[in-house]
Amino acid sequence: MAESGSEVGVKIAHPKVAEPPKYAVLLHNDDYTTMEFVIEVLVEDFRRSQPEAMDLMLRVHHEGKAVAGIYSFEIAESKVAKVTDKARKAGFPLKLTLESVGRSS
Repeated sequence: MAESGSEVGVKIAHPKVAEPPKYAVLLHNDDYTTMEFVIEVLVEDFRRSQPEAMDLMLRVHHEGKAVAGIYSFEIAESKVAKVTDKARKAGFPLKLTLESVGRSS
């Protein structure tokens, strides 16, 4: 005779996967890159709104640097390379760097 209504519970263990480290892409101030170019880069390459781009550009101008975005290492590295190349082709010395975020030992 078959049992009815009995169920066997199976618990599936899901391994914890650590989130990959994140990196901030920083824009640095210089005396030659135009404010318009910085805003263009922030809108086109970092997908910022026009008001956000304006605020970030002013932060770069007044504080010396600002975070354009936070990404995985590969994406951050790609953004730095792409925007640096774009700046050089436009004749600007815009400097971008990467900085690890959220990891404290």
